[in-house]
Amino acid sequence: EQGAPVAMAGRQDMFDAIVMADERFRGEGYQEGYEDGSSLGRIEGRQHGALRGAKIGSEIGCYQGFAFAWKHLLHSDASERDSRKMKVLESLMGMIEKFPYDDPAYDKLHEDLDRIRGKFRQLCSLLNVQPDFKMSAEGSGLSF
Repeated sequence: EQGAPVAMAGRQDMFDAIVMADERFRGEGYQEGYEDGSSLGRIEGRQHGALRGAKIGSEIGCYQGFAFAWKHLLHSDASERDSRKMKVLESLMGMIEKFPYDDPAYDKLHEDLDRIRGKFRQLCSLLNVQPDFKMSAEGSGLSF
């Protein structure tokens, strides 16, 4: 009769060990999955950020090249009529110059980018040019 309680306690310990093993494996699996997911998320985030940053940089670079070219053209033929164009052009160049290229955490990045786009459209209207900004796998660019 004394053997029966000892056998029951042995079975209970074995049952507890199985339940605890299941909990332990579940916890370890969760931790491994979390670590792998975090690592993969960082890698994908970097890739996405680099691609998005390159597109924005390319877009702003096109605006900057456009502005430099027109500044040279308008300076060579400076007239009273071109003063408004020059003001808008200088404003666009100032916005581009102040753009926070090296601060990806800048909270108004998209707002500033939208302002630059708007100023660019305003300048194109004043210059009577119809640009077509294209983003493609080969790169980006402006065509007229």
